[in-house]
Amino acid sequence: MTEEKKEKLSGSLVWKQPNIGDAAPEQIEAAQDFCEGYKAFLDAGKTERECVKAAVAILNQAGYVPFDPEKKYQAGDKIYQVNRGKALIAATIGQKPVDEGVRLNIAHIDSPRLDLKPNPLYESGELSLFKTHYYGGIRKYQWAAIPLAMHGVVIKKGGETVEIHIGDKPGDPVFCVTDLLPHLGGEQSQRKLSEGIKGEELNVVAGSLPYQDKDEESRIKLQVLSLLNQQYGITERDFQKAEIEIVPAYPAVDVGLDRSLIGAYGQDDRVCAYTALMAEKECVNPAYTSICVLTDKEEIGSVGNTGLDSDYVFHFMGYLAEMQGVNEKTMLRNTKCLSADVNAAYDPTFGSVYEPGNSCYMNKGCVLTKYTGSRGKGGSSDASAEFISYVADIFDKENVYWQTGELGAVDAGGGGTVALYVARHNIDVVDLGVPILSMHSPFELASKLDVYNTYAAFGAFLKY
Repeated sequence: MTEEKKEKLSGSLVWKQPNIGDAAPEQIEAAQDFCEGYKAFLDAGKTERECVKAAVAILNQAGYVPFDPEKKYQAGDKIYQVNRGKALIAATIGQKPVDEGVRLNIAHIDSPRLDLKPNPLYESGELSLFKTHYYGGIRKYQWAAIPLAMHGVVIKKGGETVEIHIGDKPGDPVFCVTDLLPHLGGEQSQRKLSEGIKGEELNVVAGSLPYQDKDEESRIKLQVLSLLNQQYGITERDFQKAEIEIVPAYPAVDVGLDRSLIGAYGQDDRVCAYTALMAEKECVNPAYTSICVLTDKEEIGSVGNTGLDSDYVFHFMGYLAEMQGVNEKTMLRNTKCLSADVNAAYDPTFGSVYEPGNSCYMNKGCVLTKYTGSRGKGGSSDASAEFISYVADIFDKENVYWQTGELGAVDAGGGGTVALYVARHNIDVVDLGVPILSMHSPFELASKLDVYNTYAAFGAFLKY
């Protein structure tokens, strides 16, 4: 065989994933522009409640109206439903009846964080501190010695809801978890990395000055309570009726001299939430009803009535079937879903935990993840070849840059998504999302080109 024939054969049989910067340099500016709105969304939504509020504002501006199960909707109507302030469903009614199936894009808006305990505030060693209980899969040492903000809601006696936001506005104080100086950290340095900072050591510094009445007890704690009472009208007992989250205090920023990356807290999975929401907002008169879901509690197993282990999404779909007088089970069987979640981008610094030929990479597009789970695919829905092909053909037709990837080497670990909670309703589903570096850390990295192509992927999916 001649060298020329070998080259032609190689070109027709071998696939090499292109870098979008080479293959489509015209996308660089479009991705930069799109990600300005994404960064603003990240800054506005550092908790699931705040994400819902930011999303509702976007939907209201785009002409969506709250869903009324007693009303009949026409093709093109745009509706939304908020579930207990912490999850959101947005939909555009399609031209076809829903028993021919709907198109679901589902992302989660909760992220790893520190939660205040029900009785959090205490005084010790001339400091006032908050006790926390971490939420989701964090590496605890990453949360020490960084600026932190306090976000949440308190339900006061009588039922009044008070929102707390401290640490993000210019001039705000911030909070932090302390760490040992290296001079005294010899014993700590002998711990396993997972115990470098222990759960009960994730104590947040709240203040150090005493209340100006020497007849009072625990005066440093009292001073913090006094300031909170002045600003928010709350008392110590109100903490027991609160949801208060401790999150990183810094904004989303560009990373790299070329500004090709975004660095921010909570990109898992708000990057998929924003891109899916934007695709839904721009969906006009679709053939199939489109539904975008921003759900809660994925990081702790999708539990509770705002997580996808609850049936709130499928109750909503049931209402749509009922108002059109069609069979709900037929609708579910014909429905197709992108379970929108991120994957671990190949990190050359820690290459041993990846399998390079089956990893996803920065700037090569959104990533289709056929299966997640741990080791033997435990906890995964494992999408079929037929559905993978269906989705991939759409992306190719619409010129979306996409790649495939596993969540690390086979025995290195693993993880899960909401896909299995969708699949159990007899719905075809596959995971699609953005490759992320430093996933679950307080400062995750995503490529703007990958974000942009994920948005394009969700939009393309809604067309078919």
